[in-house]
Amino acid sequence: MNRARAMGDYLRFNSVLPPRLSEFAILITARKWTQNYEWDAHAALAAKGGLSADVINAVAEGRWPDRMADDEDTLYRFCTELHQNQSVSDASYARAVKVFGEQGVIDIVGISGYYTMLAMVLNTARTPLPAGHTPALAPFPR
Repeated sequence: MNRARAMGDYLRFNSVLPPRLSEFAILITARKWTQNYEWDAHAALAAKGGLSADVINAVAEGRWPDRMADDEDTLYRFCTELHQNQSVSDASYARAVKVFGEQGVIDIVGISGYYTMLAMVLNTARTPLPAGHTPALAPFPR
């Protein structure tokens, strides 16, 4: 995991995305994997970065957020399509490039992939939340 840290540092602190959007992508990934440790670490950062509580709560509950800014909607659609289909349509890619630029799209894919890897490791290791923290994400029905 130490070797992956350099990529994580870039994606969290040097991405072309503002914290509101990079943290949003992390939350979308944490929700996809029902990864409460990631969620616990990043929900407050997303709020601090400017992501609304309504959007954060909708993602936690597994529902489509009602009122998103245009860039948030673009990111949400892109990330959910990427996670569901393991790819994105030409239209989704073009919209994301228009909003975020090519580097932004690569950063979104990088964040999604990096935090997917972390979620898989944390889920496999059964990493607990810090003492006194309550899980925010319920598992999706199977």
